[in-house]
Amino acid sequence: MGRNAFVAKWLLGLAVLLAAGAAAQRYQPAEHTQGPPFFGNITPDQAAILSDMGLTSERDRDPAWTLAEHRRLDRTLSAVQPQRKGVVDAYVVAVALDSDPVFGREAREAGKVLSRRYDAAGRTIVLAGTDGSADSTLPRGAPENIAAALARVAEVMDKSEDVLILYTTSHGAPMGIVYNDGDHGYGMISPQRLWTMLGQLGIARRMVLVSACYSGVFVPLLSNVDSVVITASSDDRTSFGCQADSDWTFFGDALINHALRKPQDITAAGTEATRLIGEWEARGNLTPSRPQVSIGANTALWLDALDRRRPKDVTAPVGKPAVSLLEGR
Repeated sequence: MGRNAFVAKWLLGLAVLLAAGAAAQRYQPAEHTQGPPFFGNITPDQAAILSDMGLTSERDRDPAWTLAEHRRLDRTLSAVQPQRKGVVDAYVVAVALDSDPVFGREAREAGKVLSRRYDAAGRTIVLAGTDGSADSTLPRGAPENIAAALARVAEVMDKSEDVLILYTTSHGAPMGIVYNDGDHGYGMISPQRLWTMLGQLGIARRMVLVSACYSGVFVPLLSNVDSVVITASSDDRTSFGCQADSDWTFFGDALINHALRKPQDITAAGTEATRLIGEWEARGNLTPSRPQVSIGANTALWLDALDRRRPKDVTAPVGKPAVSLLEGR
């Protein structure tokens, strides 16, 4: 074998070894291997009471991780800009409460889409775990972080003028939306708990978008004349698309990735999202999730102001379509 041929063969072998090493070291998101330390041993009624109280559980957290998490949250909240006098400002809070990468990816992109649509640059908070490529550099979507984010928004907004836009994505249960960070964090935010926090903070003008099974349970309490509430399902139905390796849930793909990328009002966006979800569910022979849309009578006072600054162009959907999980069914 000539010298050049030997060198070429050696380099090829080295490349194969490096590729194999990279594959072996590919990032693996945390999985859920253990059940919650208390929710699994109580009745649904007891779980609902604990959720209303805002009870959460954290276990086996490294002290250095806890300090780093506090710093991540502090940096994020400190960066939120104050409201502009005479301008209806939107404050976007996009949250993934579960550490499965699908929710982290969805919350990140929802933050981008909603921030662009509602002129919320500098007034957007994203709380999310990994997007599947590496450990998250964002604060996690834990209930206490959500409470702090909402309090920060209330601190810098003009509550008589400005608007909260809250997007949450996770698994759901009949008593609320689930918080589950790997095998470390557990809890739930119930409609009562979210309603109480918003009331304590005095945030009346709000758009609440909930992507989770049974999320229609949030509609009765959170709906009022000043609020928009859109949920992925009715209170007795599951929603779809929450596989960990997906880029979108059905609801997130339909509402955020399609409908809200277009220069149409929220009523039209809700209608389009509901239609798309229905078409996808029919294609997969899935039980209809029945998304819910509630738009308060006084919301035009702030929606019209936001819509006047809405971008006139359409942006293209990103990521793997949620409906792709139906391939091969």
